[in-house]
Amino acid sequence: MRGPIAFIRGTRHPEGFHGHGVRRGYFEGWYVKLVDARQEARWALIPGVFRGRDGADVTDEAFVQVLDGATGRSWYHRYDASEFDARADCFDVTVGPNRFTAEGISIDLPGLSGRVNFTTEFDPWPNTWRRPGIMGPYSWVPLMECYHGIVSFGHGLDGALDAAGEISDFTGGRGYIEKDWGRAFPAGYVWMHSNHLAGAPESSLVASVAIIPWLRSSFRGFIVGLRLGRRLHTWATYNGSRERSLEIDETHVRWSLEGPSGVLELAAERVRGGLLHAPIRTRMHERVEETLDATVHVRLIDPSGQVVLDTQGTSAGLEVHGDLDRLLAVGTR
Repeated sequence: MRGPIAFIRGTRHPEGFHGHGVRRGYFEGWYVKLVDARQEARWALIPGVFRGRDGADVTDEAFVQVLDGATGRSWYHRYDASEFDARADCFDVTVGPNRFTAEGISIDLPGLSGRVNFTTEFDPWPNTWRRPGIMGPYSWVPLMECYHGIVSFGHGLDGALDAAGEISDFTGGRGYIEKDWGRAFPAGYVWMHSNHLAGAPESSLVASVAIIPWLRSSFRGFIVGLRLGRRLHTWATYNGSRERSLEIDETHVRWSLEGPSGVLELAAERVRGGLLHAPIRTRMHERVEETLDATVHVRLIDPSGQVVLDTQGTSAGLEVHGDLDRLLAVGTR
């Protein structure tokens, strides 16, 4: 278990590794998204580590997951846990021969290799003592089931990946990085992201709603960040925002929220994707379908009633997973 000093340091540096000193019942992973300039090549790479709970079926392992968004193919590469290393004060992760840093990534996997550089500085979610990152004051709550962090809303790319002889050139492309850590993923959740909003080149959207265990009960927590230029619009459980509606069916997720920035309406189209491994308490379990080929309609109406944004997000990541009936039924805080 981490001590209080390590917990505070980790809260102030969500991009770094939080698991030093945690031996059991823990996972941590970084989601690195790469989209080329023409949005033809779309890749997600997820380095991380998993430490199971004590018991006969405990599995400790490091990993690099890969999702090819253009084809829906996915791979899970296991490594011995001893082959994982990461710094606590910055984004610097090594899994076997693969390296992920603020300068770029170097990949040496079966069937996938190359180097992609990050050509502009990261654009993280603002981190203050009162609201340290995307989780706001909940970041200070110890023993949450799952913590979340935004390492970069968007940054420039160059370099290439070679997938069994097929080259993806990311020169002029756009990247995105987020991460999760804790004991397990939520029992039910929706997550979406796009930093390719038509007519708003420096924009980025990330949105999530999930079942959050709390004391002996649970609630439906939500966090939405819409970066438009240098301004970040936020709808969250902790900032006085509220959900007007949430609908999930076989083809779409439709979500409407109201907060300090006005009314935000999201409509994401569900399409087939690849399977990613997600953590449960004892092992990494293949169960989450994710696509990098979704579209998200985004409409923002400011408090005066003016439509500020009405556009489509493409090359969108979308996960809709778990006990959705419970997610829709549980109350918000």
